[in-house]
Amino acid sequence: MADQIFSLIKQEEKRQKELIGLIPSENTVSDDVSAVLSSVLSNKYSEGYSGRRYYEGNQIIDQIEDLAVERVKELFGVPYANVQPYSGSPANLAIYFALMQPGETIMGLKLSMGGHLTHGHPQVTASGRFFKSVQYGVTANARVDFVELSKLAKKHKPKVIVAGNTAYPFELDFKKFRQVADEVGAWLVADISHVTGLVVAGEHISPVPYADVVMSTTHKTFRGPRGAMILVTSRGLKKDAELGKKIDSAIIPGLQGGPHNATTAGIAIAAKEAGTAKFKKYAQQIRRNAQALADELIKQGITLVGGGTETHLMVIDLTPFGVGLGTQVAFAMDVAGIYANRNTVPTEQGSPFYPSGVRIGTPLVTSRGMKEKEMRRIGQWIARVIEHVSTEQLPRNKTERQKFLRDFRKKALHDRELLAIRREVKTLTAKFPLFKW
Repeated sequence: MADQIFSLIKQEEKRQKELIGLIPSENTVSDDVSAVLSSVLSNKYSEGYSGRRYYEGNQIIDQIEDLAVERVKELFGVPYANVQPYSGSPANLAIYFALMQPGETIMGLKLSMGGHLTHGHPQVTASGRFFKSVQYGVTANARVDFVELSKLAKKHKPKVIVAGNTAYPFELDFKKFRQVADEVGAWLVADISHVTGLVVAGEHISPVPYADVVMSTTHKTFRGPRGAMILVTSRGLKKDAELGKKIDSAIIPGLQGGPHNATTAGIAIAAKEAGTAKFKKYAQQIRRNAQALADELIKQGITLVGGGTETHLMVIDLTPFGVGLGTQVAFAMDVAGIYANRNTVPTEQGSPFYPSGVRIGTPLVTSRGMKEKEMRRIGQWIARVIEHVSTEQLPRNKTERQKFLRDFRKKALHDRELLAIRREVKTLTAKFPLFKW
């Protein structure tokens, strides 16, 4: 008798096939990456590094990891790479442990303005508890405020400045970050997890000439497995010839045990795929699709943070309709067959749990083969959802708010307008197979 898990997997496969995925950090991998993730490589324990394992029987695993490392180094033009991090969060922490001592200062972009928890968000994260956190923000047009960044850096003398984001829709100016870092003698760490695929395809400025260390997850626009990689640039090694060894030690024994070998193999394949002309065309289409989607939303009267996008993502600002509407709009979109995630906006008056925005992006729909025509249609559907549900304002009182959301969700599941859109979405997605790559 088949395990219930397989039934649930089939249900999840059906959901992904029939719905439109607009979460910027999600994508679908190639057949080759998918194949190695379910291979016998998951059976082997390989604690340590190539040629320096604590377990026997790793001769072939060593070759796989060596190949992954060499392909990543060649792809980015860097002298050092580590492909063992389990994900982006421990990878960032490993970098901080290699560059700083507890109590020293880290600077990162504020979470509400597009930054990531691991960039020093205070109190609730490891990066904010082990290190002194100073957060910079954005200007009125939602771009990084380099004037503020410079002033804060000169005042607090950070050991590390992080140039990275998770919900920032514009190109990061690594050259300006470098100038500020040099003003105060700080390490510059670039977290390009969201835009890695765009970087390797020449669709986003590369941090390699400017940063000391670069971190990236290996999924999102890179279209690989769910892991991470750490790169040290020539600039970084010039400042500290032992930096690569320090990062190796921070990963193991500092934070992790044995690497996930199937993921390592998937990274090797993804790195090879990312160096092809086919991938470059794919990355170009991601940006074209994002621009088309942004243009249509604006045409439909929807406000976007900063007025648009320069990358693969954008953030819908719902504050013209009210405060804290992101939760119910994101849920209603999901009922309508378009899944995204609620998100804060720079002028947030709500909270991370009840924010006033929705974050959307185009990597997954581009992988399915959708283009500008489909983006315009998706934009129209999103506008219909927002218009349909935005009149129901979220109560300020916590108890009333929870009851409101329970009732809202129950009602939304049977809402005729949302279900009508879902049927239209299903007709569209049937024309674009999930595993098109």
